[in-house]
Amino acid sequence: MGVGRSIAVLTSGGDAQGMNAAVRATVRVGLYTGAKVFFVHEGYQGLVDGGDHIRPATWESVSMMLQLGGTVIGSARCKDFTSREGRMKAACNLVKLGITNLCVIGGDGSLTGANEFRTEWGGLLTDLVKDGKITQEEAKKSSHLNIVGMVGSIDNDFCGTDMTIGTDSALHRIIEVVDAISTTAQSHQRTFILEVMGRHCGYLALVSALSCGADWVFIPEVPPDDGWENHLCRRLADQRSRGSRLNVIIVAEGAISRDGKAITSDQIKKLVTERLGFDTRTTILGHVQRGGTPSAFDRVLGSRMGVEAVMALLEATPDTPACVVSLSGNQAVRLPLMECVQTKDVTAAMASGRFEDAVKLRGKSFENNWNTYKLLAHINPPDVKIEPISWNMVSGWTGEGGSMLGTKRTLPGKLLEKVSSNIAKFNLHALVIIGGFEAFVGALELLQAREQYEELCIPFVVIPATVSNNVPGSDFSIGADTALNAITTTCDRIKQSAAGTKRRVFIVETMGGYCGYLATMAGLAAGADAAYIYEDKFSIKDLTANVAHLVQKMKTTVKRGLILRNENCNANYTTEFIFNLYSEEGKGIFDCRKNVLGHMQQGGTPTPFDRNFATKMGAKSILWLTDKLTECNRQGRVFANTQNTACVLGMRKRGLTFQPIADLKDDTDFEHRIPKTQWWLKIRPIMKILAKYDIKLDTSEHVNMEHVLNKRGNHWKRKESFSFEADY
Repeated sequence: MGVGRSIAVLTSGGDAQGMNAAVRATVRVGLYTGAKVFFVHEGYQGLVDGGDHIRPATWESVSMMLQLGGTVIGSARCKDFTSREGRMKAACNLVKLGITNLCVIGGDGSLTGANEFRTEWGGLLTDLVKDGKITQEEAKKSSHLNIVGMVGSIDNDFCGTDMTIGTDSALHRIIEVVDAISTTAQSHQRTFILEVMGRHCGYLALVSALSCGADWVFIPEVPPDDGWENHLCRRLADQRSRGSRLNVIIVAEGAISRDGKAITSDQIKKLVTERLGFDTRTTILGHVQRGGTPSAFDRVLGSRMGVEAVMALLEATPDTPACVVSLSGNQAVRLPLMECVQTKDVTAAMASGRFEDAVKLRGKSFENNWNTYKLLAHINPPDVKIEPISWNMVSGWTGEGGSMLGTKRTLPGKLLEKVSSNIAKFNLHALVIIGGFEAFVGALELLQAREQYEELCIPFVVIPATVSNNVPGSDFSIGADTALNAITTTCDRIKQSAAGTKRRVFIVETMGGYCGYLATMAGLAAGADAAYIYEDKFSIKDLTANVAHLVQKMKTTVKRGLILRNENCNANYTTEFIFNLYSEEGKGIFDCRKNVLGHMQQGGTPTPFDRNFATKMGAKSILWLTDKLTECNRQGRVFANTQNTACVLGMRKRGLTFQPIADLKDDTDFEHRIPKTQWWLKIRPIMKILAKYDIKLDTSEHVNMEHVLNKRGNHWKRKESFSFEADY
């Protein structure tokens, strides 16, 4: 597709973790298609200045970029590009190099500038020909400029994209600080006020508050009601009286009151100290949120968006509008760029005091986050303990790893008599079953036993929670993101440990049972050369070809190799076997090291992604069960015997859906404990292409241009899909 074409990639505006993953994918997929690819260093300033700022990119030039924060090709805010004279210089530089495809990674302003550049491209070329800067022939060859944008912004404030590059990593930095602060705050019974970025958007503050169980959050979209000072102090005092030793208040830097005045961290500290006498400390995170290594999510997001950006550029015609590429759920989407950047309704709504509209205009995701926060933080718990577990008893559980309730792999099939007896004894009317494949099988056994035991005729729901991500009915499971980040971080450290040594290849074994999700996604996030999994069968010929491929790569400037192996990918081609094979065949070129990661993949504190996803899944499950209890009420008694009262709450492509457990049996490989269809297998070729394998990329599933806006009433509202990233 790319033969005879040239692509330039630049990063502009504020930096964001994960930009390097997007740059790497753009370069490597561009080269894979046969196109020439150029770096533009220092953003639009480099485009204007030209010369050494625009350099050819090679496969090796993007090696070892994935784990680096920021952007290695530099970013700058450019005044020159805002003038027509500056854009003429930029156009001249591109024409001279034969570049007619531009990939811009940045925020709102950067992408607006890119679209303006494209719109006036014809006029710029005409003026350049008149001035004798380019020839008529050069102008004809470069008559049209294609532009594709990828959104890199930690604020997640760009309309049309569920998650922007860098947001997840910024949340990681915030939660790391909250977790660290919590230990010292509890020791001294302190109140901590944490100020996070978000001058015009409260996304980081809101999701951070949900992820750490904050007592209060201040965001620009939802100013507190008049008299909030009294409400806040009452809430903090109430929490202390219930035995809490820690209060956390999250403040977005752009937080305002109903009359538009700023609400600052110092103002809140003064209030809490003077009114309550609490020992109160303030922490302003600042640029810490932009720093550090990108999370696994941002690496995968950047990589997938980079692939789609190249495809969008090469498939574009003169009639195709400039677009932004993004992911909605598991689906790559393309959105008209100007529909995204022209959406200023949120700012206008806030300026005119229409704060409810501002929340809705941020999208369904933001609204769901806000409603869940209110449900968990701003409703007073009942004084009477209806159940043995109390409101305060679960405080702080959000940030704990593992299961505070304890968990076992025991299935109910052989214990149905006891299970049904205890359901009756404790007068249980519904069940939330949180777990992995055993939870799914156990729920299926309970469903099948309803004919024998009337006590089991109650509604129940399975919330998938397993690092293996192998529960039928859901594309994602709670815990998989945490495990993925643990693997990715460990792979980074393993590769770093070989700094200064000669060429070295690492063989790393991951968990997952027979499911290759962790190995595949960690391979994409850590830049692996191969990832062996059960679902993608391989033979000794494939292993030999992989070794030969790596030997050829190691003869270039590449000095590190990473091979991942799922623990159950093949009974004969064990980790030891693969280690010995690579060691033998690589003699004289590279040496090998072997690592079995083991249960460290299940340890540690949950990532912001998993905390938020689990919180929302739990809240959604309870609301669903409440509806089912109403539906199944028979003269004051619960009787649920239909299949739609026993469900798995799962993510399917773009939607969170409740699916009857019975309907999922046919799509389940019970022997190997995996679903028969798994969405992530379709992105395995991306990992291979980025590792320089000459394979065919299936482009039969074309991504159509979608629209961001639906007009309702007198103003525009964003078209929503209830996606996994949106539900973040």
